[in-house]
Amino acid sequence: MDAGHSHSHEHGHAHAHGHGHSHAPANFGMAFAVGIGLNTAFVLIETFYGFYANSMALVADAGHNLSDVLGLIVAWAGATMARTSATPRFTYGLKKASILSALINSLFLLIAVGAIGAEAIRRLFHPSSTEGMVVVIVAAIGILVNGATALMFTRGREHDINIQGAFLHMVSDALVSAAVVFSGLVILWTGQRWVDPVMSLAVAVVILWGSIGLLKESVWMSLAGVPSGIDPDAVEAALASLEGVESVHDLHIWPLSTTETALTAHLVLPEGSPDDLICSARSVLHRSFKIEHCTLQVEREHPEDHRDCQ
Repeated sequence: MDAGHSHSHEHGHAHAHGHGHSHAPANFGMAFAVGIGLNTAFVLIETFYGFYANSMALVADAGHNLSDVLGLIVAWAGATMARTSATPRFTYGLKKASILSALINSLFLLIAVGAIGAEAIRRLFHPSSTEGMVVVIVAAIGILVNGATALMFTRGREHDINIQGAFLHMVSDALVSAAVVFSGLVILWTGQRWVDPVMSLAVAVVILWGSIGLLKESVWMSLAGVPSGIDPDAVEAALASLEGVESVHDLHIWPLSTTETALTAHLVLPEGSPDDLICSARSVLHRSFKIEHCTLQVEREHPEDHRDCQ
């Protein structure tokens, strides 16, 4: 065997694009449309009554809901673009659009935190009277709206950070609305006006806490980092344990979208059938790590064996 061609010996490329699309972005078009419609209407109602009742907690929650409406729109656009077919220019389609939408969504949340926090601090030093009963009623409606929207994204949240982001936003909105209801009741019972801006700050903290994880994961995926649910050492060990494999090198794992992962690797197989090895490797990657898109090169000898060759 000619040592000068060690990089290209017996290389088989196994593209799993045609096998098992169970992890492709699901179509949540109706859920997004209904969620956007409900929350847009509620933002308008909450903003109006927030100023009417002079409640910064309601206005803060409306700002949070507005950021979530924008986030739902961006997430919907990203999910839709991720389902487009490949083209000669975009050979994987626009799958990374879902990662970009998750990143934009997290930035929306950070902007909302800054605006809410600044106004709440101002109100804390300059408190004003608040219509507690109006706050309670409007925020209670918010619990229903956000809770119903969250339920529509329940089934897809475990496999897609785009959908998970939408779900968590709606759940946090429902919890925040519950906190606003509490502040309205406290104002009714005690007349303490400082409760309203304090609850607004609590809203900002909840949003910030939820957005940090989304921001971290979306930035990580934008930089082609290995998805958080996959251990690259475990992947390498699984490939190295296949029958006949002497070693694994040039292993790369990166996200194609918020639901799909790609892998390339070189497998050193001194003897045996490369076709059988590729089939076994693809099966292991799919079954154990949910990696559908893999390109594998089988080599008879490790490239380092010929590092002195010209």
